[in-house]
Amino acid sequence: MADFITQFGLWGGLAMAVLQILGFTVVLLISLAFLLLMDRKVWAAVQMRKGPNVVGAFGLLQSFADFFKFVFKEIVIPAGVDRPLYILAPLLTLVLAFATWAVVPVAPGWVISDLNVGLLYLFAMSSLGVYGIIIGGWASNSKFPFLAALRSAAQMVSYEVSIGFVIVTVLLFAGSMNLSVIVEAQSGGFWNWNVLAGRALLEDGWPMFLVMIPMTVIFFISALAETNRPPFDLAEAESELVAGYQTEYSSTPYLLFMIGEYLNIVLMCAMTTILFFGGWNPPIELDTTAWPYLVSHLWYFFWFAIKVVFFFFMFAMVKALTPRYRYDQLMRLGWKIFLPTSLAAVALVGAYIVFGAQG
Repeated sequence: MADFITQFGLWGGLAMAVLQILGFTVVLLISLAFLLLMDRKVWAAVQMRKGPNVVGAFGLLQSFADFFKFVFKEIVIPAGVDRPLYILAPLLTLVLAFATWAVVPVAPGWVISDLNVGLLYLFAMSSLGVYGIIIGGWASNSKFPFLAALRSAAQMVSYEVSIGFVIVTVLLFAGSMNLSVIVEAQSGGFWNWNVLAGRALLEDGWPMFLVMIPMTVIFFISALAETNRPPFDLAEAESELVAGYQTEYSSTPYLLFMIGEYLNIVLMCAMTTILFFGGWNPPIELDTTAWPYLVSHLWYFFWFAIKVVFFFFMFAMVKALTPRYRYDQLMRLGWKIFLPTSLAAVALVGAYIVFGAQG
């Protein structure tokens, strides 16, 4: 924002900032439509079905048809609900899901807000996201949504603890909470990505990849639980809770919940890319200093997008292949396995930073 105001003046800077946010939002929503189609296609392929294949060539317009169907359907509000909170819940979920993307860099300099505390902001916004689900379940005045909201709150809080400690290991390596700095620290080739921690081995002889590879796995699994994805979709267990916290929702409010949920899923794919797999950095670094600005940045954006799509594919495969956990298994995994393991990893990475990198 400050750069825009400096270049274009106050009103011109505000207009440019609004255009930047609008462009980012439109690209994100269109990408989400095709990723949702990909999710359905992968699930269908695993079950040896065709999946959506009627609306548009190869079913490419199916997500847009579903969008218009939800928008034009009548909004049915059941009797007995808390109407203000019932309407607020999906709006809160959507707004917080979009707000989280404000600090995500998709190429060098291509970020809405390049905050020095970007990780802290992201963690705060993702933590607030649980309120949309809790409010929606409580305001529905129905026992199934309320039980699902309680489940979701406990589940998201539990796995945010382990996600937080895993992020601390990355923060120690980068020495910054700025997501762009974290990505730049992984430049130079895939061996420098945090998942392999190649610099620790090459420069100091510490095999920190033995710590960071398990941390990457824990982050990925915790991201599944954080976003209520199978096998951790206990908040939406149709065999137990009908449709979970959104049972009493229909039409546009239901659509807002779904958009918010998938935005959070894609966000976790982007965070896996940024924190562990080099962000926009290609596996083999090329000298792009002589390239035109747009070409070089599109090159980096291409690699970021490819990685995000790959991890979304992994999310879809987990959904298609794994059975649902019991709730006690879900809690045991988070508190008795992931939490102690991530704590030990923080201690090991801290020891490397103190005695290895600086020794």
